[in-house]
Amino acid sequence: MKGNRITLEDIAKRVGVTKMTVSRYITNPSKVAKATGLKIKAAIDEVGYIPNRAPVMLSQASTKTIGLMVSSFSNLLFSDLIEGAEARARKAGYEILIGHTSYREDEEERKISQLMSYQVDAMILTDAVHTPQTIKRLKMSKIPVVELMSLVDNPIDMNIGYHHAKISYAAIKGLIECGRRNIMYLAARMDSRTMDRQSGYLTALKEFNLTPHIYGSENPSNFTIGAMTMRKALMECPNVDAVFCTNDDVAIGAMIACIEQGVSVPDDISILGYNGLDIGNTTIPKLTSIRTARYDMGKSAVELILMRLRNDDSAETHMELTPMLSLGQTLTLEENQAISRNFDTLYALKLPPLVTTDAALQQTLMDLNRMR
Repeated sequence: MKGNRITLEDIAKRVGVTKMTVSRYITNPSKVAKATGLKIKAAIDEVGYIPNRAPVMLSQASTKTIGLMVSSFSNLLFSDLIEGAEARARKAGYEILIGHTSYREDEEERKISQLMSYQVDAMILTDAVHTPQTIKRLKMSKIPVVELMSLVDNPIDMNIGYHHAKISYAAIKGLIECGRRNIMYLAARMDSRTMDRQSGYLTALKEFNLTPHIYGSENPSNFTIGAMTMRKALMECPNVDAVFCTNDDVAIGAMIACIEQGVSVPDDISILGYNGLDIGNTTIPKLTSIRTARYDMGKSAVELILMRLRNDDSAETHMELTPMLSLGQTLTLEENQAISRNFDTLYALKLPPLVTTDAALQQTLMDLNRMR
């Protein structure tokens, strides 16, 4: 109950010091005599006292906090990013406050409003699409904002991410150059990154006049979704010779379905994942995946924020990252080499006109309806 909350005065009475001494210890323990500090710490630990930061946050120009909007807690993709952001923030004396959006623009707007009410010094976003109110609110706040994961055409402030359509195009082109002709795309959730990867896939197939095969689910990705989708796809497209998956969860599920049906990977079908999660190193065969640097991305986002807060204008505000291909066994050696070569030239890669997201979405919905 709120009326029973332990206060600074309660701690002071237990130790036999003034309320100001307890406050000074909590703010900066080095300013209190060591013996007194040990007594205060013991009293705090005994009663489970938690300092109320609200008055400090309201009275100081900086709250030493950074908001981080995470699209999903169930997707292992974001754990490395959180760890990288927290490691850099902790080193600078900042704390990360996390909000969960569930890939929903309205939920992101609500959570951002909540965090901004705590006077956070900056904001990190992992969703690529925002409501007009979110954009307006962040721009008017004048706090540093970093959008991560995807490159965006008109960032709110700063942007670090991957050109997912270009990456997918380069990967699929590598498979085609090695002789694969019936390449399938397995999608999930249908968020903006999934659609960007699908756009690159469709663009590569269109360039070589190949027929697209797209299967997916509007549900969040997991191994079960990947396996179920792959089983359905193998029944309808028995001549498929390569599978490009929107993430590693789907890719591992696809591998499970292939093993069940006696399909050899990569001899009969090549499988390519996306994100390079650690679990891919434990599969047999080891999953080949497009690795993204989530830990470094989170770390770099906080670094850009710190530079901005120090009024250092030398920081880059728009950073395009280049992925690497993990050393797995679900592609042939020739395919690994072809895709790696394409990634090496990714910055200079001239993309043909991309198949638009609208067209990609229409194709996906057609396949989803057919699967029901």
